[in-house]
Amino acid sequence: MKEYFTEKARCVAVYAKGLTKWLVLAVCVGVLCGLAGTAFHVLVERSTELRMAHPWMLYLLPAAGLVIVALYKAARIEGVGTNDVIDCVQDGKPLSFWLLPVMFVSTVLTHMAGGSAGREGAALQMGGDIGWQMGRLFRFKDHDRRTATLCGSAAFFSALFGTPLAAAFFSLTVIHVGVVFYSAFIPCFVASLVAYGVSLALGVPPTHFAVTAPELTASMAIRVGLFAIVCSLVVILFCDILHQGNHLMARLFPNSWVRVLAGGAAVILFTLVYGEMRYNGAGMNVISAAIEEGKALPWDWVFKALLTAVTLGAGYKGGEVVPCFFVGATFGCVAAPLFGIPAGFGAALGLVGLFCGSSNCMPATLFLSIELFGSEGLIYYAIVCGITYVLSGYSGLYSSQTILTSKLESEYLEGQKEQVKRG
Repeated sequence: MKEYFTEKARCVAVYAKGLTKWLVLAVCVGVLCGLAGTAFHVLVERSTELRMAHPWMLYLLPAAGLVIVALYKAARIEGVGTNDVIDCVQDGKPLSFWLLPVMFVSTVLTHMAGGSAGREGAALQMGGDIGWQMGRLFRFKDHDRRTATLCGSAAFFSALFGTPLAAAFFSLTVIHVGVVFYSAFIPCFVASLVAYGVSLALGVPPTHFAVTAPELTASMAIRVGLFAIVCSLVVILFCDILHQGNHLMARLFPNSWVRVLAGGAAVILFTLVYGEMRYNGAGMNVISAAIEEGKALPWDWVFKALLTAVTLGAGYKGGEVVPCFFVGATFGCVAAPLFGIPAGFGAALGLVGLFCGSSNCMPATLFLSIELFGSEGLIYYAIVCGITYVLSGYSGLYSSQTILTSKLESEYLEGQKEQVKRG
């Protein structure tokens, strides 16, 4: 009997020690990411406001690009991006300390000068870098440092968007699609909650949209399903545009200095021809108008995808998820009424469908839909998630992401791992 209680006490001590370790790490990472994320959010917003107030700043885009290239070369992290954070978690590849400040400044410069990019790519990279460096500081072993990297990515994402549950599950599911290490849930979720709390305390409001979902009926469910099928095609097209744009820019302009100048000039030329800066920056105002007012132009989603491909392919910094939101919301706003779905709700469905199909993170997308739009239309969001996840095939935003289970059969794809990795 004594041995029994001794063994139980030992087990309790081991679990208590492990839990304490991760809680301490999560709180530290959450506070740092909350502070950095808040500063990043404020600077990006102020930079966007400054550019809107002074449209001539668009002409600074090539100069900003040269500064970005110089920073990456000086820090010896040229070419490092979100895929490297994924590689860090998959293979233990180290992250440079300089990734955080260089990505921070580069993304702000991109938004200030009118590049078409998002924010979450910076969030995943900067947050992942904070997490990895904290794991190194705590002298964690290799696999624990990988979990710390996930904590940082989740926390920074949460600080920017105010979606702690979606941020935690996004970090858990974006690396290996089909396999989730739930042991990382507590540290990722705690870090997300802490970062969210810090950002709220410092005045950063969570991202939320006012959406009215139609009553749940069989007829509407069928229409939503048909819309999701079309949405899957847009997912494939959007991902192909981004990947091919990156390859094309690198092939046409092998020199990074020339490439960033050419890309900046192309963005300026497009904006001048179009006549307004509707597709520059993140475009959250257009996303809000599509969802809350049911207003979007038929070509919005095409132009945004193309301009984002040029911006990121040229070497400017930001992310793909907010452009994904833009493409999904504007496409849904225009296309959903053709299926008898209200435009605003269709925009929300499109955003959810594009994010799910492009990220291959179905649980994270469901939580995101609740945190962004409320739970009223959850069944419809789930229908869109399920269909776009399957029908988008093995397309995705991140070439280092590995899909380990088939989307059509209940089987692993270990023998086809290299085929599934894109890029």
